[in-house]
Amino acid sequence: MNKKFLVYSVAAIVITAMVVLSTTGSEREAESPFFKYVGVKSCAATCHKGDTKGNQLEIWQNSKHSKAFITLQSPEADQIAKDKGFTTPAAETPLCLKCHVLGKDIDPEELTDTFDKTEGVQCETCHGPGSEYKKLSIMKDKQQAISNGLIINENGEEFCRSCHNSDSPTFKSFNYDEYWEKIKHSDPSVAK
Repeated sequence: MNKKFLVYSVAAIVITAMVVLSTTGSEREAESPFFKYVGVKSCAATCHKGDTKGNQLEIWQNSKHSKAFITLQSPEADQIAKDKGFTTPAAETPLCLKCHVLGKDIDPEELTDTFDKTEGVQCETCHGPGSEYKKLSIMKDKQQAISNGLIINENGEEFCRSCHNSDSPTFKSFNYDEYWEKIKHSDPSVAK
């Protein structure tokens, strides 16, 4: 009888531990949401285009950022990748994709099915994954948007130079102030 009691006790402890550990893991996930990249079309769908929003989408569409991935599909880009020792085409080389898409290594787990890397350097490259802040009700509250993953780069030059640096073949003399003037995209409806 003591052996049976011991076996049941151990089984009960193991089952209880498994339940507690699985609950703790779920609670941790709830406390620390996993933000995902949704893509420029989600950002532009209703919020960031037109005169009332400072033509943010249009500025991006007319920038080299929107064509950054396309530039990787050229023979010149493939040659640069080859010269750097890569055996894959530039559009498939992680180090090239890092700056021509997200400004960081691409983790497919962080992408929703609406994210399209061929759209190049998109809104979320600078402003963080938008899955949890893209709703208008959240975007209206700046602090809530920041809590939900929005990044506001206070030091834009430092961030830009993470890609526009001496390793970049076309931006060896990158002038932040000059280039920022070409892509700045303030929302006139937001008070500073």
